[in-house]
Amino acid sequence: MTTENIKKPYVILNCAMTLDGKIATKTGSSEISGKMDLLRVHELRKEVDAIMVGINTVLADDPKLTVHKFQASPEDYPLRVVIDSKARTPLFSRVLNSDAPTIIAVSEIADSEKIEKLGEKAEVIVCGKNHVDLDLLMEKLALKGVKTLMLEGGSTLNYSMIIGDLVSEVRVCIAPMIAGGKEAKTLADGDGVQYMKDAVKLKLKKSYNLEEDLILEYQVISQ
Repeated sequence: MTTENIKKPYVILNCAMTLDGKIATKTGSSEISGKMDLLRVHELRKEVDAIMVGINTVLADDPKLTVHKFQASPEDYPLRVVIDSKARTPLFSRVLNSDAPTIIAVSEIADSEKIEKLGEKAEVIVCGKNHVDLDLLMEKLALKGVKTLMLEGGSTLNYSMIIGDLVSEVRVCIAPMIAGGKEAKTLADGDGVQYMKDAVKLKLKKSYNLEEDLILEYQVISQ
């Protein structure tokens, strides 16, 4: 099968942000969602085949990336995927526990000894020369049977996936708060476009309230 015939996963970018678009403060604080939104997020985790984050999220939050906000069986846990170009994932990270299978995507510059150690706890995929090739990774995940993927990345990974035309849908929880701060992380941080006509376009599918939070669901209009 040629790569042109490989269907990539349907990717849902999900995040919570303040009214001024911040997903975390400059210190990394990201307690934004209300209780009902956290349940929504875990319901979504239960529905998808895989959930993906970047190495900075692993280092900052040490997430389990499982379904644990309500009673669920391990069969409901999605495959966990970490984008980690330099194989920096700590060996004691909770994402490497036995609760669910994990894939660590690294690049060719990653330390071979660290890759070997990570390989004892997770499947390691070398995908890209100096950094993880996200387009190629999506193809590899599709070949593994991943049809739907939830992206809970930080701002850099979100941006890379969006400009790579790899995100199908964006679901955002907007909390009634303003964080401010020039160094605070936004939904998508990167070089950005010079003109708004070049911005990635979205189409609103659905909007509703969960307690005081506003949930917006958008379809990404392919670039």
